[in-house]
Amino acid sequence: MTRVTLRPVLEEDLTIFEEEFYGPEGVGPYQWFGHRATGRERRAFAETGLLRDDGGTLTVCSGGEVTGRVEWFKASWGRPLTSWCWEIAIGLRPSFQGRGIGTEAQRQLAAYLFEHTRAHRVQAFTDIGNHGEQRALEKAGFQREGVIREAQWRGGRWHDQVLYSLIRPGAGRTEP
Repeated sequence: MTRVTLRPVLEEDLTIFEEEFYGPEGVGPYQWFGHRATGRERRAFAETGLLRDDGGTLTVCSGGEVTGRVEWFKASWGRPLTSWCWEIAIGLRPSFQGRGIGTEAQRQLAAYLFEHTRAHRVQAFTDIGNHGEQRALEKAGFQREGVIREAQWRGGRWHDQVLYSLIRPGAGRTEP
């Protein structure tokens, strides 16, 4: 497999993202939620470079090419001050899917978040029918936790999602 790297988003990456991820052909059947404006992402890039305290976006590169992007944002399982975790997402350009790039990018993103934040948990979810992404998450070290029934509205109906998580390495659980 070609070497995979994550780096901050450059302005020229935004054009690739718009061309590849803003239509049903680019995002595929599991991520098409309808048309959306591109100006908001460009404004956020101008303001923050898409790197914020509550989440961010990095460009995925492989073989010297922009292959996609990874994102993270805060989610919580209780009070946000004490029970937050990172939730991650990935979008790969269709011509780069199925090569292990997504597996490595998600592994690197989780490692980055554990190294640079105090997060104890990183989680991701995917459509129950997206077997490629399920394999990628498992190969990246994520553990399947279960099915979240009818959690995502897409294409005129509700879809089940599969939840995965990765716990900070070396962290022990404490239970009463």
